[in-house]
Amino acid sequence: MSGARPSVSCVNRSPSSPVTKRASLVAVGVSLALCAAIYAGSRGLATFDSALIPYTVATIFLAFGVTYRYVVWISAPASRRLFKRGWGSFFSVANFRKAPTALPRMILTYLGMQKFLGARSHARWAAHQLMFWGCLLAVAITFPLVWGWFTFTSSTGAGPGYEMRVFGLKVLGYDSSSIIGWLMFHGLDIAAVLVIPGAGYFLWRRMRDRRAMTGQRFAYDFVPLISLLVIAVTGLLLTFSSIMLHGGGYEFLALLHMVSVVFTLIYIPFGKFFHIVQRPAAVGMQLFKYTARKDEEILVCRRCEEPIDTTPFVENLRGTMRDLRLDFDEWAEYCPRCKRVLRGGAYLDHVKRGFK
Repeated sequence: MSGARPSVSCVNRSPSSPVTKRASLVAVGVSLALCAAIYAGSRGLATFDSALIPYTVATIFLAFGVTYRYVVWISAPASRRLFKRGWGSFFSVANFRKAPTALPRMILTYLGMQKFLGARSHARWAAHQLMFWGCLLAVAITFPLVWGWFTFTSSTGAGPGYEMRVFGLKVLGYDSSSIIGWLMFHGLDIAAVLVIPGAGYFLWRRMRDRRAMTGQRFAYDFVPLISLLVIAVTGLLLTFSSIMLHGGGYEFLALLHMVSVVFTLIYIPFGKFFHIVQRPAAVGMQLFKYTARKDEEILVCRRCEEPIDTTPFVENLRGTMRDLRLDFDEWAEYCPRCKRVLRGGAYLDHVKRGFK
């Protein structure tokens, strides 16, 4: 997906460092918790489909990888402050009292509609929305099915009546020939139709747009998009084989689809899609700045006295710079224009003087 590349720790850590040990322990704990949830949600594996074991193993590895990288990510000073401030504002009762509608509105606009992308390009925003909602729909359907939490069984032996059960309890009965039945059976096809144009657009853009081509890497930028396209296309071909070819080539397509899904799930913690996990913390930071503006805590430039940003945000930035041992954190109290002027003056005073 588009968006800024996720920040990583600027400190090289050896595999035996306390951070990686702590990350490994937390990741193992999350993986075991997921295994326990799968066992309990499938009623002791009674509703678990053994044919889906490769998918299940991939989701457990996904949980381990995402947790491990997230813990390592928030160990860096800048990320740690973003995490604390972001999630602190996210769950702050005081912020909710100040602006009760701010958090739902930011979740909708920043996470759901992602309006910040519209400022860059309407086409990129539309493509990102197609990918986002397509992947979200696919995950909402696939993961509970893979874990045995959702099951679909015939209520009349040979149909057409079906039941959807959640954790073994019936929640919905429907006719397979109805609109609801069609949506139930083709939900993943709808997700694939959404993902293909979105991923296709970004793949085309990375091959044709010079700005997008600058600094891109095959494994980081191309592989995730290609994987999504393979998953979506093979998923649609499975439906095509079942309906139009009477199952011709179904086994090969099912194997290819499974391999592409498993590979993508395993790859997520190490590739571009990891920013999906990081994004919610940024919502909290936006809320942090928004509530500070409501309190009119605006810091002005020390030189020109023009507004810079909220005082708490600038203080948070200075704290991060001090954590990184950058001994010029007072520069955070100058606006961008004054920083350029001061740098230019320093150059004239200290560098150009040597040529006289």
